[in-house]
Order: sequence, then C-alpha cells, then structure tokens
Amino acid sequence: MNAILKKLKIQPLNAGVCTGPEQWIESKGEPITSYNPTTGDPIARVLPATPATYKQAVDQATTAFQTWRNVPAPRRGELVRDLGNALRELQEPLGELVTLEMGKIHAEGLGEVQEMIDVCDFATGLSRQLYGLTMHSERPGHRMYEQWHPLGPVGVISAFNFPVAVWSWNAAIAAVCGDTVLWKPSELAPLTAVAVQHIANRVMADYGVSGVFNLLVGAGDVGQMMTEDSRLPLISFTGSIPTGRKVSETVARRLGRTILELGGNNAIIVAPDANLDLATRGILFGAVGTAGQRCTSTRRILMHKEIAPALSDQLVQAYKQVKIGDPLDHATLMGPLATKTAVTQMINALEQATNDGGAILTGGRARPDLGPNFVEPAIVKMPTQTAIVKEETFAPILYLLEYETFEEAMQLHNEVTQGLSSAIFTDSMRTAESFLAVGGSDCGIANVNIGTSGAEIGGAFGGEKDTGGGRESGSDAWKSYMRRQTNTVNWSKELPLAQGIEFGG
Repeated sequence: MNAILKKLKIQPLNAGVCTGPEQWIESKGEPITSYNPTTGDPIARVLPATPATYKQAVDQATTAFQTWRNVPAPRRGELVRDLGNALRELQEPLGELVTLEMGKIHAEGLGEVQEMIDVCDFATGLSRQLYGLTMHSERPGHRMYEQWHPLGPVGVISAFNFPVAVWSWNAAIAAVCGDTVLWKPSELAPLTAVAVQHIANRVMADYGVSGVFNLLVGAGDVGQMMTEDSRLPLISFTGSIPTGRKVSETVARRLGRTILELGGNNAIIVAPDANLDLATRGILFGAVGTAGQRCTSTRRILMHKEIAPALSDQLVQAYKQVKIGDPLDHATLMGPLATKTAVTQMINALEQATNDGGAILTGGRARPDLGPNFVEPAIVKMPTQTAIVKEETFAPILYLLEYETFEEAMQLHNEVTQGLSSAIFTDSMRTAESFLAVGGSDCGIANVNIGTSGAEIGGAFGGEKDTGGGRESGSDAWKSYMRRQTNTVNWSKELPLAQGIEFGG
C-alpha cells in the first residue's frame, strides 16, 4: 500500500476536499474508511466534505469557470493532453490502487487507467472540433449559424465499480468544453479519487490554473447538496436506478440537466448458426469480468434450443477454469465482490431463482475461505424469464433461457425495464441486421459477434428506458456539456421579418 502511494507521489492527507493544486481543505466531518474488499481490512480514512467545505469548493469552481471558459479550446485541450500523459506515466501504480480498493483484477485495473488515457487523447482532438452548423436564412442579407458555449461547473457523481474511468469520461470532455468539474466519488473508493486528484493538481499547477478539477469526498449527503445546487447546471450520475430517479427529480425541479448512467440487465442472443467458441469467450468475460459488477455485465443468455445443450456445456466447462482469488495475482480471473452486502444479495437472488424452478448448473457458493466477499460465479438454467431474472443483481449470475424463433428471442430480450447493452452471436447477415433494426434491440448499445461488456470510448456510451437515456464519452456526447446558441446576423440595410410578416407601415 505505502509503496503504491509513494509511486503516485501521494502524502497522507487529513482531507478529502480539493479545489486546486495542493489546495486541500481541512474538514471536520466523520472519516470515511476505505476497505480492501479482498481482505476486509481498512486501507485508508478520508475526511468528507461538510456543508462549509462544500460551499468553499463550489465557490472555487464557480470562480474558476469565469476564467477557464475564456481559455481557447485548443489550449484547454493541451492541459487535458498532459493529464493523459501524467496518467500514462503512473498507469501501473494507479491501476494497482484501483485493484486494491475496488477488487477488480490487475489487468482490469490497468485497463481502467488506460481508458482514462484514451479519453484524454480523444478529448484533446475534440478541443479543435467543437463544431456548430451554418443554416441558410429565409431572409436576404442574413446569415444564420449556431455555436456552442461552455455550460458551467459540472457535478460528477461516480460509482464504485469504475472508481476513476467514469470521472475521466466526464471530466476530460467537460474540461475541453470550458467547464469546471466537481467530483464526488463513491464512498467505497475514495482513495483512488484522492490519487487522481493529486495527478490533476500537478497538471493544473503546470498551467497556472486551479479549480478546473475539484474533489468532494463524501456520502449521500454530499450528492444531495450537489443535485440541489443551482450553480451546477449539469449533474452526471452513475449508480442505481432508484437513486437515479431521485437525482433526476431533484435536478429537474430546478430545471437543471442530468446525464444518467443507471442499471443494465444485458442479454446476448445466441442464434443457431452462431460460432459457439466465439460466443463462449464473449459471454465469459461479459458475465465474470469485474465479478459481474459492471453495468454492461452479461446477465441473460437467450439461446436457440438447437444449440442450448452444447453452449450450456461449454459455458460450464469455461466457468470451472476461472481462477478466483487475490486480484493482484496476475493469474486471477475473478476477484471479490465489493461488499458483504453484495454477497448476501447474490445468494438471495440464487435462492429466489431456484424457487422459481431454476437449476444452478455451476457455482453460486460463497467462498469465505478466500476472503469475506468472494463468491463462485453462477450459471442458472431458467424455465422462463421470471421476476428475479428481470432484476439486475450486481453479481456474477448468468441466467440461461431458451427460445425457438427470433421473434421470441427479441420479446424476451426487450421485456426488461433496463436498456443499456445488448449483443447477438450469428453468422447470418439478415439475423444480425434484424437485431440492429428498429424492431430489434431497444438498448443504447447493440453489438454483433462481440459481448455486451467493454465499450470503446469513441462511441457515445449510455442506454435507454430505466438506464436513464444519458450519453457520455465519444461521438457527440460533448454537446451535453455545452449550451447551444443560434445566431442570426443581418448584414443588409433592410429589416425583413421572418415568415414574411409585415408589421406597421
């Protein structure tokens, strides 16, 4: 632990509120303890924001916005580029810290930091591409166009399962758009947030700025202050559907904007002509990766009856080869769940599934011999898509269901309330295109011959229905962090009105 912090150049601080280069604000709140989910041992205590320190941080971000918004966008992009370079230099220790505090395996910890680096690279290029449209006016001697202006201080509330990457999706894009950022990380992973803030501080100091990236460690009360604060025109929230509803309602009451990245109950359809070896690999990572604690984790397999026995056997054999254990061991493929509560929820879900007629084909046991939060990933054959299957249990449970026709598969696929990620394995172009067509998948992400998990940063990330409808990261998701302005310039000597209206003599 100390070796990791030394590599990251972090000194222990008795604060979890930061508004700029080394401007850590002392707080008198009750400390938040970060626990190692692998062992259950405490690894750090961080003081949270209080109402007073919260106000100080938001004031700083609001003041910084007045200056930062006037910095040319390409210059803002240079700062984000250097942030990416700083992350690149410290990828190994920061990835290890993610693994230590969150529990995802070493390769995934490094992959999460790589995702931060990639989005910084993307945002750097974006800083020269904040395009607006030009439109032809119906009035002679007039020119119409639209431009995009910085929105203001942006609030980011991130979840434990991606303790740093989701911040970067928002912060890197918002920063090149001219916004400042206030970040409340999950109280389960405050130490990784402190580490990232230290890195951001050093980059901000190199550019002589402060208040662009700000940290607010805390629990739900800090998130509540953010959602109620009219000085934050946008709140990006990643978390559960029930909490997302509260965030949406609170922000909507003050007519603010939200980006909501909520639950997923992602399915893969396996057609009778699918490459089963390819499907097995895609399903295995999607269901077992991050111990099933991704919003894009694969939770339902809809398999054609013809190939159901063969695919079921292949999946069971693949699951038996998954090494469970210390996530810092490079040979480990699945680490612990985040909390003991998550273990209980998984066991309860499996009990309900079996009560509904399901049969556990493999796994499903708690493994206290490995540590307090370890479980075996489970495969459950279900006779029908029952209520528990339609729920998102944030754990490595994979439900298998059979279908006979493509229409039946799509009905099963779309009848859950979540709509994040989806996939189909097929060698038929007609089947694949039907899955991607208007009457096919109702999710924000739809893949062919790859799994549901592991989205690239170049595409807009997000989903529909109870997933919230938000979009982050690539494509034109940057528009959420800016305000649109339509401009009309009259360069003639006349003043014609629109729609040909004549007013007065």
